[in-house]
Amino acid sequence: MPMLPERMQPGRPYPLGAQCDGIGTNFAVFSAHAERIELCLFDPSGRREIARYELPECTDEIWHGYLPRLRGGQLYGYRAYGPYEPEQGHRFNPNKLLLDPYARQLAGHLRWSDVLHGYRVASPRADLSFDRRDSAAAMPKAVVVDEPLRWKGHDVRPRTPWPQTVIYEAHVRGLTRTLKRVRPHERGTFLALTDPYVIDHLVQLGVTAIELLPVHAFVQDRRLTEMKLRNYWGYNTLAFFAPEPTYLAEGTLGEIRAAVQALHAAGIEVILDVVYNHTGEGSELGPTLSFRGLDNASYYRLLPDDPRHCINDTGTGNTLNTAHPRVLQLVMDSLRYWVEAFHVDGFRFDLGVTLGREAHGFDPCAGLFDAMRQDPVLNGVKLISEPWDVGPGGYQLGNHPPGFAEWNGQFRDDVRRFWKGDAGLRGVLAGRLQGSADLFDRQGRRPWASVNFVTAHDGFTLQDLVSYAQKHNEANGEDNRDGANDNESSNHGVEGPTDDPAVLQARGRAKRAMLATLLFSHGTPMLLGGDEFGRTQGGNNNAYCQDNEISWFDWKLAQSERGRALADYVARLIRLREQHPTLSAAHFMHGGDDLLPGLPPVSWFNERGQAMSENEWNYAEGRLLMLRRVLPRGRRHLDVTLLLINGTGEAHTFVLPGPTLPWRLRVDSAAPEAAERNVEGGQLEVQGSSVVLLSATPRREEG
Repeated sequence: MPMLPERMQPGRPYPLGAQCDGIGTNFAVFSAHAERIELCLFDPSGRREIARYELPECTDEIWHGYLPRLRGGQLYGYRAYGPYEPEQGHRFNPNKLLLDPYARQLAGHLRWSDVLHGYRVASPRADLSFDRRDSAAAMPKAVVVDEPLRWKGHDVRPRTPWPQTVIYEAHVRGLTRTLKRVRPHERGTFLALTDPYVIDHLVQLGVTAIELLPVHAFVQDRRLTEMKLRNYWGYNTLAFFAPEPTYLAEGTLGEIRAAVQALHAAGIEVILDVVYNHTGEGSELGPTLSFRGLDNASYYRLLPDDPRHCINDTGTGNTLNTAHPRVLQLVMDSLRYWVEAFHVDGFRFDLGVTLGREAHGFDPCAGLFDAMRQDPVLNGVKLISEPWDVGPGGYQLGNHPPGFAEWNGQFRDDVRRFWKGDAGLRGVLAGRLQGSADLFDRQGRRPWASVNFVTAHDGFTLQDLVSYAQKHNEANGEDNRDGANDNESSNHGVEGPTDDPAVLQARGRAKRAMLATLLFSHGTPMLLGGDEFGRTQGGNNNAYCQDNEISWFDWKLAQSERGRALADYVARLIRLREQHPTLSAAHFMHGGDDLLPGLPPVSWFNERGQAMSENEWNYAEGRLLMLRRVLPRGRRHLDVTLLLINGTGEAHTFVLPGPTLPWRLRVDSAAPEAAERNVEGGQLEVQGSSVVLLSATPRREEG
């Protein structure tokens, strides 16, 4: 390490974080209420503090200083001096080493101890006390990164239009952890995502985007650590710019670029699941790791009449105060960093309602939403919100601003209930098939704004959805109390695994019917990774702490005869969606003029081929339905598709509606391997619990 000066130079207040210029490093960190901030440098092991400097300047609430001759690889942290007044929301404690909120890489890991808390844990009214023990030994350290922020090298973004997007939700670690063809130290890392087997699997399926569960560095919860479990999902952010260290095989940021570049070369976009609604510091009783010690009253939303306590709209103990301009800047800078430095193609915002909370509650015109929508970097990527949190008015499905897509939990619930056999859902299903226009058709929004899914990481896999009537979360160590109790699932007669052919057949039909419903509905379909080959979690519907075979992909199952058959069926559905504009419409389809005599854009029929009446829509036990969609296909032809849905347990004969067209059967979910064929005789038998797709391409009238 070169000889460093005794004092820092003033430096610059921007950009925030540690920035190398080839000669030295500038440090800048925000705190509106600190009285003094120190920079602490550590040896390469992170165990010994080797120097400490006071940041010499504070400009516009940004503390900053410059160290000549300090370059990349240096480990560092901060100590912040200021009032320790919990009743006023201030929790400064210079005995606690703090991570830089803008740290781009971390070294070491968090070692749980009471010393991480700013207060004496065992004292009466604990969080009002003050702990003088030094926490540096238990803290990971930030690393000065001297590589350029912007991507250098060849990369072509796929830029898949929203209407053609098919999302595959997966986990960096779980996707490849058991993949034997990958070198052991690379399994479960970004480098493994570059393996041709993984990419070929995604390409053969036909998905256009992979949505990765959180990759920001996150906290391993103390409770889980003490229970010998691990935070697997990663929804407990420690640093918004730094990747989770365990996802880097060689410890270099270039591994992320390599993964993104390989996926882009295959035409697959990369979407990151990001957690800007809270941090891993927990409630006011949580540890002091970064934000709390730098400026608790600015970074977090506190109870107005009792700022000792955090507002807990997230259910995790704290809520990030994105209404504060510097916190808003933190989020925006982080998002731009991941786009510019790693070329990610979009973000899915965990508990997105929290990001739109102002003092008066959720607001579609919240500052952070406005900032994202107008930003020249972010307005070119996909933005997806999880439209709920646990705060007041926390369910805001359909109420986000234009430009955002939203996870449609209503689609999930309604589709599950229909195929489970619940009554009164024929009309509801019709709305979901047409992009949930009742929720999204306003302010110029398009069907793609509805991200449709039947399963996601949070809940049952598709295989478990048809195999378990009850959750089985015993491995989580909470006596099966955690996780949702109402899953709208059915075990089809046997709880869990079985060899009964009749049960297996019923489960297979239910899975294929739900997959067809998902991929033939307007909106943006999202598949849970592994559903395409029958991945199971053994009935665990809350596997957040299962970093093991419960959550990891079983690639042997994917290579089995049954797994390959289901994956081939999913790929067939995706190809059909790609081939037919009527299955992925760019605009909401309502009534309108006939495109040919008797062929309006959308028509609904009963099984007798007659237009649905109001009484039939209101008939609670109705489970048979036909949907015909018509759109132009080039200048001379129309794309006409007819969806036949049998939600009963028995076969029914469907009379095809007029006008007579040369129908071709494209896929039957009850006979997934059957070849396409022409349909003769004007009627078709549809098996129970199944979906059939017919298509025709009549010539448009000239003139």
